[in-house]
Amino acid sequence: MEAPLFPLLSISRHRMGIDGRGVTTLVAGAGCPLQCRWCINRRLLERNEAEPVTARELYKRVQGDDLYYRATGGGITFGGGEALLQAAFFAHFRALCGDGWRLCAETSLAVSRELVETAAESIDEFIVDCKDMDEAVYHSYTGGDEKIMEDNLRFLLKRVGADRVVVRVPRIPEYNTAESQKRSAARLKDLGVTRLDLFDYVRPKE
Repeated sequence: MEAPLFPLLSISRHRMGIDGRGVTTLVAGAGCPLQCRWCINRRLLERNEAEPVTARELYKRVQGDDLYYRATGGGITFGGGEALLQAAFFAHFRALCGDGWRLCAETSLAVSRELVETAAESIDEFIVDCKDMDEAVYHSYTGGDEKIMEDNLRFLLKRVGADRVVVRVPRIPEYNTAESQKRSAARLKDLGVTRLDLFDYVRPKE
């Protein structure tokens, strides 16, 4: 079976406290199942801008920061777009970097259960952007189904444990309020989420 390729769009090095613990490198890939109204990475939806790379090719590009990763407990954060669309790639990359690097994935969880299960085999930490726990708000902003995200989150919490899942809850201009943000946070706590990140989404300039 041919090894999967990662649709690489960009590599951002030496990040601190943004995409997981320690020094991290954000590896952004193309493709996303959602159509978020204020998406700041709209070009990441287009695969024709991406450069397909093998796990070994990507490893060679980021291995220069190996000492930073090992010294700080950091590593690689896969983002996008939707990182879990590349779930099959993660195991190939893990085989090269070993356990010394921390692998994270930024995800909306708006994907199939199979992709979540596959990613859970190789990813150390999941950073989940839940948008909003209200079905109407979620659909209005993303065009997607909140229940898919919620069901996958329930599964992920059970599969890997709450300590490996961070859930980001944004206040989105024109779509939700500080009160609805608090309601979402309360529902997430009821689901077993222990690591919450509440923030104000900055609407990109059009």
